[in-house]
Amino acid sequence: MKIAVSGSIANDHLMTFAGRFSDSLVVDQLDKISLSFLVEDLEVRRGGCGANIAFGLAALGEEPVLIGAVGEDFDDYRSWLERHGVDCSGVHVSESKHTARFVCTTDASQAQIATFYAGAMAEAREIELKPIHDRVGGWDIVLIGPDDPEGMVRHTEESRARGYRFAADPSQQLAFADGALIRNLIDGAAYLFSNEYEAALTEKKTGWSAAEIQERVGTRVVTRGAEGVSIYEADGTVVDVPALAGITAVDPTGVGDAFRAGFLAGLGVDLPHEQCAQLGCTLAASVVETTGTQEYRLDRAGLLARLRAQYGDSAASIVDDRLPRF
Repeated sequence: MKIAVSGSIANDHLMTFAGRFSDSLVVDQLDKISLSFLVEDLEVRRGGCGANIAFGLAALGEEPVLIGAVGEDFDDYRSWLERHGVDCSGVHVSESKHTARFVCTTDASQAQIATFYAGAMAEAREIELKPIHDRVGGWDIVLIGPDDPEGMVRHTEESRARGYRFAADPSQQLAFADGALIRNLIDGAAYLFSNEYEAALTEKKTGWSAAEIQERVGTRVVTRGAEGVSIYEADGTVVDVPALAGITAVDPTGVGDAFRAGFLAGLGVDLPHEQCAQLGCTLAASVVETTGTQEYRLDRAGLLARLRAQYGDSAASIVDDRLPRF
């Protein structure tokens, strides 16, 4: 199964603050807020939702096609992704803007304050999917992740018009988007990914109930952090999958992307949705235990051992049988 991923490609600047942001917030003075936090370290990492998901897919043996917009400073990042199995032929290079940048500080309670510079990402709206689709020999599904909003709309509408099966993952852009934009991005999706808060926000902004959203998409996949994930099938079935136990969280950045990569990799080898989610949770655990979104390392025995410990022999055996290239 060929999988394409459109979404942001960015450089991450990740910092850690030893205290808690909440200790420095004065509720009745938030309109005058002016704060700085002394951090202990700085990690400069590769990131962006689209690139993170594509990297995770490649780590599990898929050969994903990455679609997004970058600056001319992307050369080293491109080499990294291609060395790890990501097809970057769908990446547009801006002649005037830098690759997007995500600057994030995480405190002792895993709360985060972040700033995102879009830069070249704004040129994602200039990308047409069809030439990429034809050049790579087509794909079975394209995930349309958080990116330049106009680019997301263009990719979604083109997918519907051309009959490309797509998964909607507006996530980080939901705070920016209004109801009409969100309705456009999710209508007709084979899969809709969100976390629990984003699912509620989608309902609030679109004015659609969970049931009405379900009527417009095939399968809703809602992550719930340490509580795992819920899969809402088109026939009304709900499958709950617990997260891995005993995880020591180091950095939550990119955990949702890793889950999506694992889930999509499961789809790529025709795993049942329950096992797709189990694979996604297992990959997410590797990311949350690591600083950086693409710095984790996988080995087959270790991955299967974690699957077996959490989900049982049967789950591990199914994944083992279906992931021959990993």
